[in-house]
Amino acid sequence: MTPAKDDSRSGRPPGEPRSIGWLYVLPALLVYAAFLLWPLVRGFWFSLYEWDGISTGTWAGLSNYTKTLTDPSLRGAFGHALILIVFYAVIPCLIAFVLVGAVSRTRIRGLAFFRTVLFLPQVVAMVAVAVAWQWVYSPDGPVNSVLRGLHRLGLPDWSRGWLGDFTFALPAVGLIGTWVEIGLAMVLFLAGVQKIPRELYEAARIDGAGPVREFLAVTLPGLRRELAVALTLTVAAALRNFDLIFVTTKGGPGEETKVPAYEVYNRAFNTGEVGLACAIGITLAALIFLLTAGISRLAEGRGA
Repeated sequence: MTPAKDDSRSGRPPGEPRSIGWLYVLPALLVYAAFLLWPLVRGFWFSLYEWDGISTGTWAGLSNYTKTLTDPSLRGAFGHALILIVFYAVIPCLIAFVLVGAVSRTRIRGLAFFRTVLFLPQVVAMVAVAVAWQWVYSPDGPVNSVLRGLHRLGLPDWSRGWLGDFTFALPAVGLIGTWVEIGLAMVLFLAGVQKIPRELYEAARIDGAGPVREFLAVTLPGLRRELAVALTLTVAAALRNFDLIFVTTKGGPGEETKVPAYEVYNRAFNTGEVGLACAIGITLAALIFLLTAGISRLAEGRGA
């Protein structure tokens, strides 16, 4: 009987060779390359041309990228996307932290039902969410009905056409994103807090830590990785927001709710600036990559 080969003596790691591992992932890599990498490369190539999508394109070099960064309308669209990050990522994570901090100190009955209800917006199509919130914000919708009721009680009349108001249209859309993303952050943080040893909470309480100090000393460090995942997903959702804007405001009123993803559609199919649309899309992809990479790097740095 031939003895088994000792991998430790040969200096090779145990298991199959690395080349065999690449064969296992090759089908997934081919699909990834065909449906993501190749369109990304083609999009970058189109962004170097002045092209309406029909006639012959004209070489433009990096002028489309220059216009993306200097055109006031496009810079405003990227500014709106950064504002939406506050509603999509910062506010949901803060609210989820408050809820998780309360859950970590007390046992709540029906937590599974509570978690399911909060996560429900994540599984509903964004178009359906947009249509529902259009009704909520409509002149005769629930929001204005409540505000008119408060006005009859002597308070100022705060009712308005929220999605058509130049001041409040963007925050109104952002609050829809807050409602959608709270459940995601909450579920991630609840899963993370269950991994934190209860002994740490007991030790903090013995040392006289109150709710805030206990959260900062125990809960927040224990949810570092979950926070990184939540911020990555919510920031990406805020920056690539299209369907919600398209259904609710179409970038209006004026240009108050235009965002880069909507500008890609608008420039490609409405104004015939396909090259510029590709440049906006590539710039948006680079921005998402830089922000998500920065979030991951920050989480890893703190972990080290």
